[in-house]
Amino acid sequence: MSISLYHLRAGWAVCQDGKWGELGGSLAGLLAVPLDQAREMVEAAARAAGGDLTGEETLPPVDRQEVWAAGVTYLRSREGRKEESGHGSLYDHVYDSDRPEIFFKSSPWRVVGDRDAVGIRADSGWDVPEAEVGLVLNAAGEVFGYTLANDMSSRSIEGENPLYLPQAKIYDRSCALGPAIVPSWAVDPGPFEIGLRVLRDGHETYTGKTSTAAMARGFDDLAGWLFRALTFPSGAVLLTGTGLVPDAGFTIRPGDTIEIASPALGTLTNPVVAIGDPLPQSS
Repeated sequence: MSISLYHLRAGWAVCQDGKWGELGGSLAGLLAVPLDQAREMVEAAARAAGGDLTGEETLPPVDRQEVWAAGVTYLRSREGRKEESGHGSLYDHVYDSDRPEIFFKSSPWRVVGDRDAVGIRADSGWDVPEAEVGLVLNAAGEVFGYTLANDMSSRSIEGENPLYLPQAKIYDRSCALGPAIVPSWAVDPGPFEIGLRVLRDGHETYTGKTSTAAMARGFDDLAGWLFRALTFPSGAVLLTGTGLVPDAGFTIRPGDTIEIASPALGTLTNPVVAIGDPLPQSS
């Protein structure tokens, strides 16, 4: 049995084995109640599913949830951060410490969904997608579900100075989620396989695969740190880091298409556009 939650123009819907049903209410409402109660609500909608909503436009799978992210959770991520900067020992410490790197990524209204465009900053010369599993967490910090995520990042800006991380990570169209939320009780808790492809002019210019089995930290551990001194009455989404970092010679360009796929969570596809203004020319 396959169950997924989709955010449609008309509201939230449940898709079970190809049959659709209206969920009613909001994701915020589901994440505000205990996990077993939310499960009952989702499964009741699934039992009543019977319509066909194929072809309906989907929205990002959030409504009132902030998106946060964890960094340096994979060895490849640590090496990538060291590669782009002169602060290698800093990232060694983050990777090995008990306290993870957790940072704010996006307000819900800035999130883009499947088939919508993600952005690269016009004032950055080295940009990459970051393919990740996103944890959809309820108000108690429990894992309600999973979704795919693209944590777009400027390696040139972050590499210049670690304190520039917010500018490298937080800007319009820098966060994509989707295509849906798979409830935690409806899927094996992992490890999840994750694949990343970048298409340029119809040709594959980058491809890679990883698994959440390569993470140095567990999902529950990361969620616990996020909720340690923050409250989220409407729940939150926590991106869990990437194990796919292209080599230094690769950068994303406007016009590329990014595909992030997982057998358990579907495929998130986004074209790429430029965001903002380029750096002024020096005289």
